[in-house]
Parts: sequence; C-alpha cells; structure tokens
Amino acid sequence: MRRLLLTLLAMTLPLIAPAAAAEAADPYLWLEDISSDQALAWVRERNAAAEQEFAASPRFEPMREQMLKVLDSREKIPLVDRIGAHYYNLWQDDKNPRGLWRRVRIADYALPEPPWETVLDIDALGKSEKENWVFHDAECLRPARDGEPYRRCMISLSRGGSDAAVLREFDLGTRQFVAGGFVLSEAKQGAIWKDADTLWVTTDFGPNSMTSSGYPRIVKEWQRGKKLAGARPVYEGRRDDVGVEAFTERESGVQREWVVRDIAFWNTEYFLRKSAASRSADNSKSANSLIKLDVPGDARPSALRDWLLVRTRSPWTVGGHTYPGGALLAIKFDAFQRGARAFDVLYEPGEGAALRSVSTTRNAIVLSELDNVRSRLWELRHADGGWQRTRVATPDNAQISVTMTDWSDDDYHYTIQDFTTPTTLRARRVGAADSIALKSLPSFFDAAGLVTQQFRATSRDGTAIPYFLVMREGTTLNGANPTLLDGYGGFEISELPHYSGLFGLGWLQPGGVFAVANLRGGGEFGPEWHRAAQKENKQRTWDDMAAVAEDLIRRGITSPPHLGIMGGSQGGLLVTATMWQRPELFKAVVAQVPLTDMLRYHKLLAGASWIAEYGDPEVPAERAYIEKYSPYQNVKRDVSYPRIFLVTSTRDDRVHPAHARKLAARLLEQGHDVLYYENIEGGHSAGADNPQRARMWAQAFTFLWRELQ
Repeated sequence: MRRLLLTLLAMTLPLIAPAAAAEAADPYLWLEDISSDQALAWVRERNAAAEQEFAASPRFEPMREQMLKVLDSREKIPLVDRIGAHYYNLWQDDKNPRGLWRRVRIADYALPEPPWETVLDIDALGKSEKENWVFHDAECLRPARDGEPYRRCMISLSRGGSDAAVLREFDLGTRQFVAGGFVLSEAKQGAIWKDADTLWVTTDFGPNSMTSSGYPRIVKEWQRGKKLAGARPVYEGRRDDVGVEAFTERESGVQREWVVRDIAFWNTEYFLRKSAASRSADNSKSANSLIKLDVPGDARPSALRDWLLVRTRSPWTVGGHTYPGGALLAIKFDAFQRGARAFDVLYEPGEGAALRSVSTTRNAIVLSELDNVRSRLWELRHADGGWQRTRVATPDNAQISVTMTDWSDDDYHYTIQDFTTPTTLRARRVGAADSIALKSLPSFFDAAGLVTQQFRATSRDGTAIPYFLVMREGTTLNGANPTLLDGYGGFEISELPHYSGLFGLGWLQPGGVFAVANLRGGGEFGPEWHRAAQKENKQRTWDDMAAVAEDLIRRGITSPPHLGIMGGSQGGLLVTATMWQRPELFKAVVAQVPLTDMLRYHKLLAGASWIAEYGDPEVPAERAYIEKYSPYQNVKRDVSYPRIFLVTSTRDDRVHPAHARKLAARLLEQGHDVLYYENIEGGHSAGADNPQRARMWAQAFTFLWRELQ
C-alpha cells in the first residue's frame, strides 16, 4: 500500500503548477501577513538593530537635523493648485508636521510673505479624531457658471499615508466638513463630481467589486441623500482589469461625461456617455449609452475645448496615414465623432527627442519635450486656420516642468532646476514676451565648484546609455571617490536633473560624486525607449545599470570599493537585481520600498496592475524570463554581495513590505550583512511627515558614507 501511495504521489507531482511549487517552498510567506504578531516582532527586531547602528554613528544625528531644517524651511516653494480665485497648497513644517491645507488669493501669491488662510489643519483634525491622518488631495466641483465661487470638495485622507483613503465632503466657504454630506469609508477609491448632488463613485462595493490589482471595477452614480448601496450602476469592468473610473469633463470648456476602463497598465478604453436627453430619445439602455472612443488602447486622449488631442505610444495607421508613436495629434472633436480621421500633427518625435508632458490652458497647449535628456518648452495655439508653435526661452541644461495650468485662463507656472541650481518657479501667460519669477529656493548646500557632465556608457548589446555626473571640478580620477549611482528604468518615467537640498547636504557637499542613469525602460527617449526594456527584455535595464557602473570605473571616477547604488520602488528592483547579478561592481546598495519577489509580485497588493510591465508569472513562458532576474529567488549563500540597506513601510499598500522583508530574511539566513528598517507609517513614500523623511534620508546617507569611504 505504501509503495502504491508513493507511486501515485510521484505521478501527481509533475501536475503541480510551478508557481504553487515555488510558493510551497518559500519559507518566508509568513512575512506577507503585514500586521501579524510574528511578522511585526521580526520587524521590531530588525529596526532595533538598525537604530542601534545609526545611533552609534557621529554622522547620523547632525545630518538628520540638517535635513529636517531643509524639509521644514519656510523658504521652500509652496507649489499650488488653482481652485477658483485662490491658489491652494499643503504646507508641512515643524509646527505642522501633517500639514495645513491653505489658500491665498492669486494676486497675493507673489508677495514675499503671502497672507495664507488655513482651510484645513490636518494635525488638529487628527488630534481631535484620534487618527494619524495624511492629506491626499481634494476633488472640487467646478461652479456651473464662470465667476461663481467654488464651494464643494471631496477631501481624501489616509491613515498613515497608504493609498487607501477615507473621502469626506467639505465646504470651502465654511471651511468645515459637510454635516450629513457624502462620506466614503476607507478603501482604494475615487469620487468625482457629476453635479452638485451627484458623484461618480468607484469603491469597494462588496464581494467581487474590486479587481485582482485591488482597485475598483464598478462605477456608480451616487445621489445626495441616497444610501451608497442604492447607487445606480453605470459601468462594470472585469476582475482582471486594472480598474475603472468615470468623470465629467468641464475643464476643456465643453461638458462631456466619460467612463474609463484600464484593462492593463498600457491598455485603456475610453467611453463617451450620451446625455440623458439622448438616451431617452433613442430609448437606449444604460449599457448602450456608452460610445467607445476609436483610438488605440495605448494612446492617451484629452481635450482642448472643441479639439480632441491624442498622444500616441505606438505607430497608428488611420485615415490612410501612419502617425508615429510618441506623437501628439489634434482633430475637431465633433468631426472625429462623425468619422473624420485627418489629424493635425502637433508634435512628432525626432532623433533623440521625445514628448515629456502635455498640459492645456483655456486656449492653448503647453508641451514639454526632452532633447537628449534636456528639457524644452513649447506653446501651441490654433489661429488663422493653423497651429502656431512658439519656443519658450529656458536654460539649455535644466529640467523644465509645468506645475500648474487651469481651464479658466492662459496663465501657467513652470519650474527650472538642475543638480546644483536651486529651483525657481516662474509664471507665464501664453504668448507673452517673457515670464515672471515668482519664488526661488535658497541654496541649501554649498555647490561651489560642482559641475555637471553628461556621458554615455555602452550596454551589453551595444546601446549607448546616457548618464549625468555631478562632482567637484578638479576631482582626482584615481578610482577612490565615493560615488552614488541612482536609477529607475521603468514605466516610461524619466530621470532628470533636479535640485535636492537633501542630496546636496547628504552627499554632494561632503565630497561625494553623484551619477544618474537614463536606463531603457524609462521615458527619456519616448515610448520606444520604454518598450525596449519591457517584459521579456527587462534584463536590458539591469544590463544598462551595470554598464554605467563599469563606465564610472573605467573613467577612474570610482572603483567597486567606493561605488554604491540607490533606487526606490521599480528602482529598488533595479538595484537588487543588479546587485545579485554583478556583485563585484559595488560596495553598498540602498533599496527603498523595493520589489524583490517577482514570482509573487502579481499576488501582492497592486502588483497585478504591473503585469504589462514585467510579465505574468502564471504564464510559463513569461515566468521563465522573470525568474532569471527575480532577486529573492536568485541570491545565493556562497556569493559575496555588497552590503544592502533595505527600507520599506508597513503602510505601503502599493508595493507590499514583504518584498523587502523577505529579501532581508533570506539574505540574513544565508549569512549576508543586511541592514533593514521599516517605518510604520508613510505609505509608498516611506515617510508620512518631515521628521520621518529626514530620518529616512539621514539613514541612507549615513549608511552610504560608512560603506563607501
């Protein structure tokens, strides 16, 4: 009998899915239980060891104090959103660690000391309600007529900084939450105004109402005075979608109702909803009142009054013409709906040039592009039967970012910054001869003698990979310079020159060399640069990072005993994957809120929404290439790795803290030297307020200086 059972077992084993077998062999699954006593006891033990090490360092406490002064500085630029006649800003400092949501009249914003008016004190609210509230944002209802004041907003508050939030109706006039108003309990959710008494709601409506990524898949119309359970269904996506939403477009100057279905990270369907009058006229049911916008799934449509704008990601053949990926197209909205497909090309990528951002004012489009990873700014207006394109004068080697536009006029704000020049905020009106400097950061660190250069490294397949290098002029190229290499390389996100008082004080001023790599997978050269390192080609990102490290060493800037790498989120995956593949190149690694278990990432929190980026571990052919680089499965006992500092947050409900926990546990089991710290609050940013952020960055730089000097 025993032999028969063994034979049957042997026949059954090959039928077990590889993913299930790997899961059964994972000794650290218990660390995925975020708040279990066992897991939190492990976290407290690791935190205590890290705190003991940092407390013993003479560098840590002075650095933490310096960084907190930067974060709490009253000279920071208060970036704003426009809501009616006011600019709104969330301000955090030593007296208001969770922040004041405040406002100032537009005309007063440029004053040296604007007369800010507190709208909502987040610290006072948390204290009175005994909650650790973190302010997310405010969704405010545009008035029915121009010139009328804004009144109602839905305020998003999270506990500890997580993505899940509570939504509550707020009155801007009384600066109070509305008694008996709309309230949604904690969830990953959205509530957008349809009109003064109706919300488009996407939330956790109960069993089977969320996608496998953990986002809502059902849209409902919720009317004031009605119970949420009785809200009218509008649209239902599939469980394997990323999520859905609905909104009423008013900012373009034309009111349209939209439903959006995110099928995958780069695959979206947009539906226009017929008006109630149209629905009653043709007796169509709700399900038939949605008209799908005929654009590719990876394109991104938007509107400028009566114009439809389409931003392409891949080539699109339509109307007898092929438009390139990375272009911006325009056509009259009504003509498009009637079948016209002859677009005006507003932007077409060139050699080394790519579209970065598209913003709209009342009558114009403001484009930001990257030309060999250097920012350019353009204004486009339709006049005299054609589109007029104007280059805005900006510095050649700085990052230019549009920070604020509004539907009500043609004014906008943009920032100028680079690694050593403090950020300046400028205001401009479309078509004006010049812009106006509104605010500037002070110099938070001594940048005298620091120079920025751009180099290129050659990756394994021969591709040239640009990177920026910041170091003091005259630095001796003897291979002994402590050097920090930073990267991201995913989701079409670009790594650009930026001014940071924290990096300046923590790394540049004390004499460190800083490098930022523009890896494939990012957006520095448009959609093709991103696609070159998606899914089965993701290994190229790690190869690119190693190539930049090798180039730094070849030039004599640094050497492995003095070279460290840093990255967060996807960047955390970058540095842990590169670490185990090329451990001989580095001495230290800082991985913040990282992904590391790529065979289970799709089962943890929002992970399923990233399958379009990495592939699906449940598909054998895709699992085969993922498991070749997944850090958690590939670290080995008998390999000498650089020392690693892993940072995460218990309240991160986007990238599960188990990614960092499990990698730390496995490395420790194998006898490697690991430093680990998990902040209880903070969400995906790993810090909910300035003291927490100052501690996190002081820890990182203290660790790096200890290892790389």
